[in-house]
Amino acid sequence: MGRGKIEIKRIENSTNRQVTFSKRRSGILKKAREISVLCDAEVGVVIFSSAGKLYDYCSPKTSLSRILEKYQTNSGKILWDEKHKSLSAEIDRIKKENDNMQIELRHLKGEDLNSLQPKELIMIEEALDNGIVNVNDKLMDHWERHVRNDKMLEDENKLLAFKLHQQDIALSGSMRDLELGYHPDRDFAAQMPITFRVQPSHPNLQENN
Repeated sequence: MGRGKIEIKRIENSTNRQVTFSKRRSGILKKAREISVLCDAEVGVVIFSSAGKLYDYCSPKTSLSRILEKYQTNSGKILWDEKHKSLSAEIDRIKKENDNMQIELRHLKGEDLNSLQPKELIMIEEALDNGIVNVNDKLMDHWERHVRNDKMLEDENKLLAFKLHQQDIALSGSMRDLELGYHPDRDFAAQMPITFRVQPSHPNLQENN
């Protein structure tokens, strides 16, 4: 007994909908791979789930962007707006500049010079000379800063040594006073006059009268 015909409409149950999506997605991607291999066809498939997750497949001998460009050319439909065209042109320009910089770098390293004209070789020589001058200037600036920093550190060390020496002198003087038994309060007391009061040994006769 064959299966009954399934009505094509949105599956309301979220669990059943997710299971059906997973099965049919796998089947579509499998068929895409099969037709690409069996028939030597250029195939590109892009699938987004309801949650926005991407699933895609592209034939091994091409890329999805090339397939889309081919589709745009053959269908006459514009897939890229002016903004994307401008961005693509900017990317191409940057790639070209990068390629030129790589060539110039190889020339400055002394590579691939056989194809250059004398004028181009002279320009490379001038660029190298300017680079050497700039490097020497940077080295000189670095050396001068190093000398200034060393001088500042030397001055700070001298000042610190002087302060330590002064503290040693003050500490040595204090220790010497202690060794000699010098006590400022005691010496001061010794210099003060001492007053004695004499008590009479005999009674005052006049007081009895």
